[in-house]
Amino acid sequence: MADVAAPTTIEINDAIFCQHFKEVCGECDYDGREDNDGFYGFDHIDRDGLEAPPVTTNKDGVYQCKKHGSTECNQCFGWKKQITRARTAAKKAGRK
Repeated sequence: MADVAAPTTIEINDAIFCQHFKEVCGECDYDGREDNDGFYGFDHIDRDGLEAPPVTTNKDGVYQCKKHGSTECNQCFGWKKQITRARTAAKKAGRK
């Protein structure tokens, strides 16, 4: 039986994504919602996954948004706000 390699993860401003910049990815069978929810103080629920905006790496290898060129861009990397919105939408849709 062949060993299945764990998906490669990346961290962008305190949130974890797969190598495809998705929080939930069917291509590499990755789901980082529980880790990200926990980091921001939420209990895990079945919500839609986040996707990172277009990013590049700076000379130190840290991801930064392409739009603003910032490693701590609150507009592009406002994960807590984005998770809160996704959780609200999931609750309205009746998912828990």
